[in-house]
Amino acid sequence: MRSRYTNMIREAVGATDFLRRNDRLAALLPAAQRMADLQRDCAEALPTSFKFCEILAFNGTDLTLSTPNAAVAAKLKQQLPKLQESLVRKGWQINNIRLKVQMTPAAVRAVRPQPNLELPTTAVDAFSELSDQLEATKENAPLIAALKAMVAKRRP
Repeated sequence: MRSRYTNMIREAVGATDFLRRNDRLAALLPAAQRMADLQRDCAEALPTSFKFCEILAFNGTDLTLSTPNAAVAAKLKQQLPKLQESLVRKGWQINNIRLKVQMTPAAVRAVRPQPNLELPTTAVDAFSELSDQLEATKENAPLIAALKAMVAKRRP
């Protein structure tokens, strides 16, 4: 846990140094810091309910929070008075808190490569023998063709 925390601090310091070096981006640093402070204060006020939420907008008096689904929004809506009271005690002047459901795209499934299934040579020989022994009828023709194709593909 300690190394993760120190890595996060190093990354944050690197990001803030980058913002300070650029004149245009340096103007964003106080706003970004303010939003980070507000996010932290919200998470401290409602640690279990706020872990899936993010701040979408804050214009000085109105706070808009993002929730991943309607169930989290309904649960959080019941705790908005507690959140607002806690934030006011910490010095934030918040008159209105709105919730907005932001559906996140489903996680992309990692495509696992299929293992290369090899048939033993005895099985390939058995399929070859079967294709030769089957009666050559109209009904068996697709099966015989499939067996011969499989055998041809499996033999070097």
